[in-house]
Amino acid sequence: MSISRSDLVQAIDHALAGDWEAAHGIVQRDESDPTSCWIHAVLHKLEPDEGNSRYWYRRAGKAYEAYADGRQELIAIKAALTY
Repeated sequence: MSISRSDLVQAIDHALAGDWEAAHGIVQRDESDPTSCWIHAVLHKLEPDEGNSRYWYRRAGKAYEAYADGRQELIAIKAALTY
């Protein structure tokens, strides 16, 4: 199932508001979408679950180390989705 930009933005908004479960539920809808995988990776970075996070970063084609702060990373992803 394809996931929309607005769904991904909603997942980020949930995550930034501290609703990890709602954010996680959205990104799990499309585990083939690179941006969905990236957000999923950041959620696990914030959890923290480094092993699971690194798995999703690999799926997204992104680097775990690119951002030290997961919240700032989510803000950057949201900016890219809403430009």
